[in-house]
Amino acid sequence: MAIKAIIYKAELQISDIDRNYYHDHALTIARHPSETDERLMVRLLAFAMHADDALMVAPGLTHNDEPDICRKDLTGAIDLWIDVGQPDEKSIRRACGRSRQVYIYTYSGNSADMWWKEVRDQLEKVRNLTVINIPAKVGQALTKMAQRNMQLQCTIQDGQAWISDNDNNVQIELEMWKAAHK
Repeated sequence: MAIKAIIYKAELQISDIDRNYYHDHALTIARHPSETDERLMVRLLAFAMHADDALMVAPGLTHNDEPDICRKDLTGAIDLWIDVGQPDEKSIRRACGRSRQVYIYTYSGNSADMWWKEVRDQLEKVRNLTVINIPAKVGQALTKMAQRNMQLQCTIQDGQAWISDNDNNVQIELEMWKAAHK
């Protein structure tokens, strides 16, 4: 019998000063048995960084042809594609062909560094791709907040983020590894 996903609920209060976006989101997130708490929390961070009323979280670990988080336009086409982790170059190119904007949020310290060294040259000319690294210390600190029921506050200002709960406060300085070309 297959192990089922674990359901997490997050009350996420977002104050994004950069985008003038202030909103509360009640999220239900399925954590696949093979997914770590760190990946789950990086997904929540990625959601917070791009939050709007149309942003959707995938039900768990996705297949290569589906984003972890996305926003669709009125025609149903994917406008914003967000993946978390270290997808292969072919999957990234396919995502960039299907969406106007693609963001990859990578984490895990040395393995993220090795992944980026492997794919960076092949992806340098992809115009609609942004790659952001979450430093290993930040991922570990976010993991301490992972609970089945979470109440989190996220403040975003000047490209930095702070996520807190009742016991923890994590400052997040995102590392921009590749910015989309205008």
